[in-house]
Amino acid sequence: MAPIELNPEKLIEEVVDYSRKLQAGAERLCATGGGGTGSSPREVVYREDKLTLYRYLPVTTAPATPNPVPLLIVYALVNRPYMADLQADRSTIRNLLESGQPVYLIDWGYPDSVDRYLTLDDYINGYIDRCVDQLRARHEVDQINLLGICQGGAMSLCYTALHQPKIRNLVTMVTPVDFHTPDNMLSAWVQHLDVDLLVDVQGNIPGDFLNWTFLALKPFTLAGQKYVHLVDILEDDAQVETFLRMEQWIFDSPDQAGETFREFIKQFYQQNGLVRGEITLGEQLVKLKDITCPVLNIYGEQDHLVPPAASRALKGLTASKDYSELAFHGGHIGIYVSGKAQALIPSNIGQWLDAR
Repeated sequence: MAPIELNPEKLIEEVVDYSRKLQAGAERLCATGGGGTGSSPREVVYREDKLTLYRYLPVTTAPATPNPVPLLIVYALVNRPYMADLQADRSTIRNLLESGQPVYLIDWGYPDSVDRYLTLDDYINGYIDRCVDQLRARHEVDQINLLGICQGGAMSLCYTALHQPKIRNLVTMVTPVDFHTPDNMLSAWVQHLDVDLLVDVQGNIPGDFLNWTFLALKPFTLAGQKYVHLVDILEDDAQVETFLRMEQWIFDSPDQAGETFREFIKQFYQQNGLVRGEITLGEQLVKLKDITCPVLNIYGEQDHLVPPAASRALKGLTASKDYSELAFHGGHIGIYVSGKAQALIPSNIGQWLDAR
């Protein structure tokens, strides 16, 4: 192996340039404000407990004749939903509006000690069902379109199975279905979790606990490498603002209602209840075969939280005669915010819904 030649002058030049970027970047970071509510104009149409149901205002670039069927987005409980509307040029919601969809979204808010005993039944057969009824009444339709994201997709599958007459079309995005695929590292960890002891002692599960668990799945990339690469974008105001918005979202993790967390971990992760047909909400058994409406299942090919096989498992589990899949060459977060995703995903969802 040839010896590595070091150029002292070149090294000094790089160190000086690195220091300059750090100093200028620190000033820019301090001067840049974050934004943690989303970018698209919206209005409140319904409130209940911590929940807020938002309607997003139509955009001028939307088709003259919008889809008459409203679209309700059900986001995960473990993160805040503004990732779907991070900023104007990285907004799944804005692009859905531009495709002509009347978009509504459930914001779960921040559970506190009062919510400790809320169950999955309360969330799915309670809150989601009442939001669906709000849209049905508001638009004078019998059925609405439902878009479930991540954990919200699993909840949307359960809801549709139990309330099929109210759902016209179902879209699931980066949604776990088979929780026992060999490449699911998070599931492998959770199998050994004494969730009863955790909830009995802790009550609600702190958002920080879950957040650091997710980061630990890819510690070098998610907790180290990105901050090294930050130096390379510190002189670009737009990229710095995007970075800060994403950082704010990552660490903006709501606490989880204790009983809901207990049920979700045990029934979905540990018992793999969706695949086995063993999910029980209240006294109702969730049967995915009761889903007969068209289904569009979207997944990320590099998703480390919901591996592709965990999502593709949905195929054949419903009774839908109109099942489609859409793969995105990216990961769990990139599917919301990358330029390629924004050019592909929302427009395809819009076309798919309009055709049905």
